[in-house]
Amino acid sequence: MTPTDTQLEFTSEVKAATQPIYERLREVIPEVEWPIHAPLIARINELKAERNAALVVHNYQVPEIFHGVADYTGDSLGMAQFGADTDAEVIVVCGVRFMAETAKILSPEKTVLLPDMAAGCSLAASITGADVRALKQEHPGVPVVTYVNTYADVRAEADICCTSANAVKVVESLGTDKVIFIPDEYLGKYVASQTDVEVILWKGACEVHERFTGDELRTYRQSHPGIEIIAHPECPPDVLNEADFVGSTSGMIQHVADRRPADVVLVTECSMSDNVAVEFPDVNFVRPCNLCPHMKRISLPKILRALETLEPAVDVDPETASKAKLSLDRMLAVGRASSSS
Repeated sequence: MTPTDTQLEFTSEVKAATQPIYERLREVIPEVEWPIHAPLIARINELKAERNAALVVHNYQVPEIFHGVADYTGDSLGMAQFGADTDAEVIVVCGVRFMAETAKILSPEKTVLLPDMAAGCSLAASITGADVRALKQEHPGVPVVTYVNTYADVRAEADICCTSANAVKVVESLGTDKVIFIPDEYLGKYVASQTDVEVILWKGACEVHERFTGDELRTYRQSHPGIEIIAHPECPPDVLNEADFVGSTSGMIQHVADRRPADVVLVTECSMSDNVAVEFPDVNFVRPCNLCPHMKRISLPKILRALETLEPAVDVDPETASKAKLSLDRMLAVGRASSSS
């Protein structure tokens, strides 16, 4: 019998242990589903202590993972930084593979687990290290800025990384009149609209964000007069033009916290709306439903199995990891310089 073949029961002890979690999730998880999730959540939280493990959970995970078992929730870089700072010996990445690679690069001495190795990313898969080398040959001397949503071999070839929150700042920090920006074409177009630096683009896209359209947002306005539309910069330009606010995942959450609109739509992966709605019960979230199929590969049973077996573990070639870490360190140095100025 394999570890997760053991039947976990919704006992009175499990119910009592998980009831505070369910009270927070009552509006986003039907009560009839809780006896399925609760035994897994209880056992995962027990195993975290036994394994000296920390779970880092991306904003796009389902609520039972995001609110039920996480030690840290946020974006991919924040997840990796938390993993590096924690005393935990095991980091379980509830996200996709490039996020697990980032965690391993920043914590090479720790065991980094990804509950499903097939959890990929259309954006990260759109470019390779070889593609970056070809771009550099085509544009000699032009620095390469790569979004963190890339695999380690791509970051190893770049000059500096960026997030959606700091992309403009990173581009302008280089002091050049031209940069190569990879791989997200839409994020690159947004950056180009915010700076005088010439931006050379790559045709990569997130399969979740590229499906939104400006017409879709106009339909929301017709059906919900006065709605606040908040979009992620990975969306196409017609979507960003229609939005009231454009920002990273953390920026979107902060905007809701600051504005507290009566009605809001978050133009991003739909689980994020469920997760943010828990924190702001006074706000009505109109939910688009573009799911990330890769994020949804991560589930409570797979997290439990990963903790039980300490597999599958993510590794990154040491030479590639060393080069990729340089591009991350350069980005973090930009943040430190701006915060001290």
